[in-house]
Amino acid sequence: MQNIPTRFELGKRVRKVFKAEEGKVYIDADYSQIELRVLAHISEDEHMIKAFQEGQDIHKQAASKVFKTPIEQVTKEQRSNAKAVNFGIVYGISDFGLGEQLGINRKKAKQYITEYLDQYAGIKSFMENITKKATEDGYVETLFHRRRYIPELKSNNYMVRQFGTRVAMNTPIQGTAADIMKIAMIKVYKEIKKRNLKAKIVLQVHDEMMLEVPIEEKEEVKKIMQQSMESAISLKVPLIAELSEAQNWYDCK
Repeated sequence: MQNIPTRFELGKRVRKVFKAEEGKVYIDADYSQIELRVLAHISEDEHMIKAFQEGQDIHKQAASKVFKTPIEQVTKEQRSNAKAVNFGIVYGISDFGLGEQLGINRKKAKQYITEYLDQYAGIKSFMENITKKATEDGYVETLFHRRRYIPELKSNNYMVRQFGTRVAMNTPIQGTAADIMKIAMIKVYKEIKKRNLKAKIVLQVHDEMMLEVPIEEKEEVKKIMQQSMESAISLKVPLIAELSEAQNWYDCK
């Protein structure tokens, strides 16, 4: 289910075959930018925390800082490029990888990353410190102390070590986001049981949870989902869940 492609329309259309039972509806809840919110919390970067606390467009803010442009003058292209850097940082992207993604040369991509890390000092020190600590300890942890061991960091092979570095930076962020979703699912499940509702969790993909809900329960279940997901953990920035409903998986969103 997680591997159904979503980047191409043909792949997306496969989702149309998943339909709610008669008299029921799918309610889909998505965490908004959960990995960047976790990154803001873990890195304690003041700019990123401020943007999320004030409900700013995080990609516009990054574009404004990287391209030295007033936020209200940021172009669509600049925002799109900054978005690639924002998410690239989460995945430990290289200048080569970013260049390929944006269709720019490696030097330009390196400049974007350097500029970004100069502006977001908290993120820069998090990336440096987590790799150093992971090399010393041999593992990294999520906020909930779930461990991932990274023997690759001590490899003699440069490419293998680079992979280890990306894993060290990415695991605390992606891993914590996954932990938060599991906690949210448990909260939703317990609340549904407590209220003797017929709704049930039918799917969870990355930062998305989907329930099949009798139509008469849908408003109550929406409140349960919103409240459970947004209170799964207390971070320095708010967690936001965005809900939608439809008769099939494709139309959810």
